[in-house]
Amino acid sequence: MTAADSRSAVLADAQDYAEAPLVTSKGMAAPDARALILPLACAMVLALLAPVWSSYLSDLVVKIMILSIFALSLQLLVGGTGLVSLGHAAFFGIGAYATVLASPQEGGNLLVLLLAAIAASGLCALFIGAFSLRTRGVYFIMVTLAFAQLGYFVFHDTSVGGGSDGIYLMVRPALGVIDMESGRTQYYVVLAALVVVYALLALIARSRFGAALAGIRVNEQRMRAAGFSTYWYKLAAFVIAGVLAGVAGFLLAARDGVVNPELLAWHHSGEVLLMVILGGIGSLRGAVIGTVTFVLLKELLGTHAIVGPLADHWQLTLGLSIIVLVALLPKGVMGIGAQLRARRAAGSDAAAKGGAHHG
Repeated sequence: MTAADSRSAVLADAQDYAEAPLVTSKGMAAPDARALILPLACAMVLALLAPVWSSYLSDLVVKIMILSIFALSLQLLVGGTGLVSLGHAAFFGIGAYATVLASPQEGGNLLVLLLAAIAASGLCALFIGAFSLRTRGVYFIMVTLAFAQLGYFVFHDTSVGGGSDGIYLMVRPALGVIDMESGRTQYYVVLAALVVVYALLALIARSRFGAALAGIRVNEQRMRAAGFSTYWYKLAAFVIAGVLAGVAGFLLAARDGVVNPELLAWHHSGEVLLMVILGGIGSLRGAVIGTVTFVLLKELLGTHAIVGPLADHWQLTLGLSIIVLVALLPKGVMGIGAQLRARRAAGSDAAAKGGAHHG
């Protein structure tokens, strides 16, 4: 067997080992059209419903879509590569800050500001990843957290980004007829970005590169033994995830018109990690569903009209709710179907054994 054959065999085995729904197919090149039908249908429904949403619902949906892009970017690290980062919010915040800092007083070009956010978050991800990926396990988690907090204090304690008050975007970006001052335009731009990011990550998961990342997640030592330079694969995944988080930060800055250091804080990284866990690690759909679950829980538990005085303590009830959900759904919302099938199969086996015993 040649070295190339050996590497192909390892990649095929990585596909077999991988638990993620989007990387389990043995064919690495042919996309599964059925897996894209539901996401495309959801995107079309969101596009058609835009005119009938109230301003509150439209704003909430835009917020969920931006956070979904953020969660999808972390899913590439956690679910795709096995790298649990607690500093991912740094790239989200840097993308948002780069958008505002690069914007002129009269309003900036949407494409130029987007490229500025991508460049800033990508370069920071390259720098942080180059150091962080030389560590593993809990040390990787701590190093990424330390870098994120370093970024937080740079913006919080200096005048670079307006200190703890943050800075404002004087005029939202535009490109021709695409003007982000319009709420409807914001909605469709964010929806288009979510579709593009989802499709990109689905293609990555089904590519040779995605198969190599899945192999690294399952058994990095084996991948190195097969001749893969795993460090560079992980660094590429880290930079891609950082860039996508920067895109989410750009969209947030264009929507809110203001940024502050809290965007880079460690608890923001913890929140996006919770979204990925709630939905189900290893699934792109899970990242989006986890984001929807987390944001809706936050909204419901903080509304006096629904939970009464408990709304004043929404952080406590949110924490308890997440503990219950994680205990009941160890594989996230995406694992509900598998849990029900396992219980049904267990019930059938018990009935069969009972019948055989009586017979």
